[in-house]
Amino acid sequence: MTITLYDLAQRFVGIKELSAQGQDHPLVQWGFTLCGMSRETPDEVPWCSAWLQIPPYLLRLPRSKSAVARSWLTVGTPVLTREATLGDVVILSRGTHPVQGHVGLFGGWEAGEVVLLGGNQANGVCLAGFDPARILGVRRLT
Repeated sequence: MTITLYDLAQRFVGIKELSAQGQDHPLVQWGFTLCGMSRETPDEVPWCSAWLQIPPYLLRLPRSKSAVARSWLTVGTPVLTREATLGDVVILSRGTHPVQGHVGLFGGWEAGEVVLLGGNQANGVCLAGFDPARILGVRRLT
């Protein structure tokens, strides 16, 4: 049996930050450790890239090893946006600062938006749509 990156990532849909004072989701914290950060890093810290470390790690695929979303711009093989397929990594801008960004897995197109399966979307792992003008790059992990 073969499992794709996207198939595995879908298993995490529904994981959410813990809202109780002083509690943090252990899966999110594990993602931070895969970025070289402390296991004590709270889940209120932006964690889209930390979560995205987990599925490739489990499948022994390349990963950025960084909690910075834009770090994924150097991982894998570049793909033209129009050639993106299910499970490609999509890196988005966020704000005007060159470090800020968002990252998730390509889930398709809907109503003119790029749909990403990602972490730290509405404080959880879910599908969400984004303006395609924000796309900085698409990468394929192999």
